[in-house]
Amino acid sequence: MTDITTPLLGDSTEQPPSRQESFAKHQTSLGRIRAYWLGSVLCMGGFLFGYDSGIVGGVLTLASFQRDFRYGTDLQTRTNALSVGTQQLGAFVGCFLAWPITGRWGRKWALVVFSIVFCLGAIVQAINTHSLAVFYAARGISGLGLGASTVVVPMFSSEMVPKELRGQIGSFFQLFYTLGILSSYWIDYGVSFMKHEPSRQWQIPIGLQLIPAAMLAIGVLTLKESTRWLARKGRREEAWQSLAWIRGDDSQTTEEEMEEIHRGIEAEARAREGFQLRELFRGDAFSRVAAAFCIMAAQQATGATAFAYFGPQYFALLVGGGQRALLLTAIFGAVKAVSCGVFVVFLANRLSRRQVLVGGAAVMAACQITTAMVVKTNPAPEDGSVTALAVLTVGLIYLFVAVYNFSWGPLAWPYISEIFPSRIREPGIAIGASSQWLFNLIFTFSTPYMVDRLGWGTFLVWGLFDAVIGVLAYLFLKETKGLSLEAIANQGFNKRV
Repeated sequence: MTDITTPLLGDSTEQPPSRQESFAKHQTSLGRIRAYWLGSVLCMGGFLFGYDSGIVGGVLTLASFQRDFRYGTDLQTRTNALSVGTQQLGAFVGCFLAWPITGRWGRKWALVVFSIVFCLGAIVQAINTHSLAVFYAARGISGLGLGASTVVVPMFSSEMVPKELRGQIGSFFQLFYTLGILSSYWIDYGVSFMKHEPSRQWQIPIGLQLIPAAMLAIGVLTLKESTRWLARKGRREEAWQSLAWIRGDDSQTTEEEMEEIHRGIEAEARAREGFQLRELFRGDAFSRVAAAFCIMAAQQATGATAFAYFGPQYFALLVGGGQRALLLTAIFGAVKAVSCGVFVVFLANRLSRRQVLVGGAAVMAACQITTAMVVKTNPAPEDGSVTALAVLTVGLIYLFVAVYNFSWGPLAWPYISEIFPSRIREPGIAIGASSQWLFNLIFTFSTPYMVDRLGWGTFLVWGLFDAVIGVLAYLFLKETKGLSLEAIANQGFNKRV
């Protein structure tokens, strides 16, 4: 039986050639277009995540923002930390709100509601209230919608997209995320040239968050509700209409797929019968939950997300502050987008999960530790000049982020979606997602203080984290590429590799 909650990446090798050939013959052009449309609409949530992550670091460097919210350099570090931390806290809470809401009301309308919640927070952020407390509260409200959306988007996609296309379409989330970051960095750089530093200098980048949020909410209205969710609710006719729509076909083959979905849901219902949360903390189930929790924590501990939020502050340590740091941050965003695009188009379905994650951590560790050594011995000149060693460190950071987008950036999310059997899949993925936001909060809240007090030592901290991650990944991660969910479920996760 084909499991419809298959992994987002690397699953094209799971089926024998005859199945692949059958799919190629059956798949319609309309079905392929609709699948890519669905993936693009849903992954506006990834674009929103990226834009919101990237925009705040640049805005907080603008003199107009500091003037309007009436704080000086003595409060700058705390303001940076709270501006990001309140959003992360809201997103962490939003992960747990998403589960019951989408379970009851469906994937489609849940995303509409979460997008509206984000927009309400963004509107308040863009108003010149002169109150940091109001700004922080609005960041938290936006975080609720953002965090909840990051749970529903991959769930909706995996339940609708044909298994044979999930590898590529599932990678859209990370690609759109990098495009959102890229857009935010260049917008921040552009508004830094505005004369007389008016309030709209910071209001424009903040207010533009409304565009991807609105595109997500409106775009979702063009989609059918999740076939699998409808089938679980016993709405068989609507489920059939949804599947026929996304496949662009109502032939016998699609009818057989619908019956397969119903059989799968019945089997899952039997598998979940009598489920209790305490099962998550026993034996092999606990090993899988711990693996998901640690993988998402490791993704944040690489330092890449902290760079996304506070790129200008990091580059100021290398070459000094001002527009030069903003420009380098904008180029940093372009490197992220290009490297992720190459991964999605050419490599997503070809590389070993385990080898890429281990190797990626090793290269990132080398980049960060080398950068720390160079900055320690050759800090950025106070006269604003750029040395050859400064150029070297910038190149190392660009290499670091490129490797991240070939490894821990795109692979962590699909990996945690693959490792759970049906009985514990939903709570397991929810715990993994909450771990991402929890450690996102911890590391982004602490980053301004690390940059302020450790300076070059910040790069050393990330480098040591990356080294530890590489060792642990080598010792404990299981390979999942090319395996069915049933085969992965039968692996012993409580045993070392």
